[in-house]
Amino acid sequence: MPNDTALFLGQFLRNPAAIGALAPSSRRLATAVCAPVPERGEPIVVELGPGTGPFTAEIQQRLGGRGHHLAVELNERLAGLLAERFPKVDVAHADATKLGELLAQRGLGTADVVISGLPWAAFPRELQLDLMAAVTGSMSPGAAFTTFSYIHAIPLSSARRFRALLAERFEEVVLGRTVWRNTPPAFVFHARRPR
Repeated sequence: MPNDTALFLGQFLRNPAAIGALAPSSRRLATAVCAPVPERGEPIVVELGPGTGPFTAEIQQRLGGRGHHLAVELNERLAGLLAERFPKVDVAHADATKLGELLAQRGLGTADVVISGLPWAAFPRELQLDLMAAVTGSMSPGAAFTTFSYIHAIPLSSARRFRALLAERFEEVVLGRTVWRNTPPAFVFHARRPR
């Protein structure tokens, strides 16, 4: 939505390291990132860094009223917008490093799927480690984790460090195809079975 793009750009200009993108993700990227959301059962799906909600909308469509969808957003304005836009989603205005506490506060067990919209390649090493520890510590043994990276970030040392971290923390990591119809183009990481 045009208004979402303007809001997202405004929030990026205020804090580029925390937002990490100039525009919301495309529907094609949302479809690719949210592929692991189960079609049956009552899964616990965690979404990190939902922004204006392109992944949120896809997750809600896939869940169809099943399970529990916890969306964790650090930006207060975006968290408020998300809560208004998606009243069935449990929106937490919080730091993703507190994921274990957020699940415990809600009486939830471990997550079956973690979908991340966080700008991992923009984060320093310590934050990457803290976030990954929170993610893997909150997942069930067979859980799935998906995130994405922009193709222009491939050569960055922080992006290479993140790819190595994924390989270290998950038994299986698969790189998806490039989603060219996204601004900027991006590719998806699918990881399973946290170590």
